[in-house]
Amino acid sequence: MTISVGDKLPQANLLQMGANGAETVALGDKLAGRKVVIFGLPGAFTGTCTTSHVPSFLRVREKLAAKGVDEVICIAVNDPFVMKAWGEATGAAAGGITFLADADSSFTKAIGQEFSVPHLGFADRSKRFALYAEDGVVKVLNQGQETSACEISGGEAMLDAI
Repeated sequence: MTISVGDKLPQANLLQMGANGAETVALGDKLAGRKVVIFGLPGAFTGTCTTSHVPSFLRVREKLAAKGVDEVICIAVNDPFVMKAWGEATGAAAGGITFLADADSSFTKAIGQEFSVPHLGFADRSKRFALYAEDGVVKVLNQGQETSACEISGGEAMLDAI
């Protein structure tokens, strides 16, 4: 099932590198009583994801906060070590974006955003999407068939939609 506006996001355990190694992050706890933007993309250190998608949210992070967004979260089907390194390499982690790993693609599959491109080594990766949720309920969902672009699912489009 593909997630839609008005749906409650599913419970999910994602991973993040912390001071003591990999830590489980209960997404439901992060969303409870908060306004959160989540964007998903095919993978860390990939071309468009690194040069366009993440920078688009970094550019609008403060403007989203001014609209009441408590947190901006980037989710990809990668391991938490890679997500931490990617957040540091892009400067986006220091810029206020949270990087969470959906290592087994369970969240991505639960919201109907998975795709595979075997010749690239992409198995059950995330399509490009961005959503805005209040208390875990989807209020805005920007998704499209974007592969090498991120206008629909980018930061500026989300800022305009909120």
